Amino acid sequence: MGVIQGAWTWLTTDGNWTGDGGALALLGEHLYLTAVCLGIAAAVALPTAVWLGHIGRGGPLAINLSNVGRAVPTFAVLVLLMLTPLATVGGGDLPTIVALVLFAIPPLLTNAYVGMREADREVVEAARGMGMSGGQLLFRVELPLAYPLLMTGVRSAAVQVVATATLAAMVGGGGLGRIITAGFNTYDTAQVVAGAVLVALLALLVELAMIALGRVLDPMRGRRGGTRTNGRGGEPADEDGHDRTGAAPERESLKAPV
Repeated sequence: MGVIQGAWTWLTTDGNWTGDGGALALLGEHLYLTAVCLGIAAAVALPTAVWLGHIGRGGPLAINLSNVGRAVPTFAVLVLLMLTPLATVGGGDLPTIVALVLFAIPPLLTNAYVGMREADREVVEAARGMGMSGGQLLFRVELPLAYPLLMTGVRSAAVQVVATATLAAMVGGGGLGRIITAGFNTYDTAQVVAGAVLVALLALLVELAMIALGRVLDPMRGRRGGTRTNGRGGEPADEDGHDRTGAAPERESLKAPV
């Protein structure tokens, strides 16, 4: 039996989906980990980035510090945390949650800050000239203009967390990664492939769900221009009609290390 056929057989066997260790239960654990980690990371990163972008101070330093985490492999952080007292708290899930939160913060922080700084300065100055307060300027002008990049960061972080949460099973955690590690332990390549397919499909579904959610929650929905080439100086604007010309050098300076 080929690996592909074996993986299909595994995926279509009812017994592999039911029970405490079945794929459905592991899918629930995976989604729980993803939602908790993404929620905590968003609660920390988004307000910080929005505020720093609003006042225009300290953003590059905070972003560069957060990007340092990208240079450290998530699995290495997870293993180190498992050696600390955190491993005995919360049923053993706390090290996984901490590692995934640290992993999710950079894309959230970077995109939200850049989005705030890319808000059209002419529009912002016009709103300030109309007498808007700082709060009104933030919530009624800057945040709606920053929304596309902010949601891009949320979507990127969500997909990355879904994919990386698979590592939790390698240190005894839950989630769909347990299907893969069980396959490795029993030398069952078909099961490993089946688990990888499930993780890939889940990441794709999360991506599509976040795209749909972003469009539904868009505060500028129905008011964005249809043209894509109306940036200042004739430079192309983004898919929402935003001019990125002035922010390009800043974006380049904020790129995370690969």
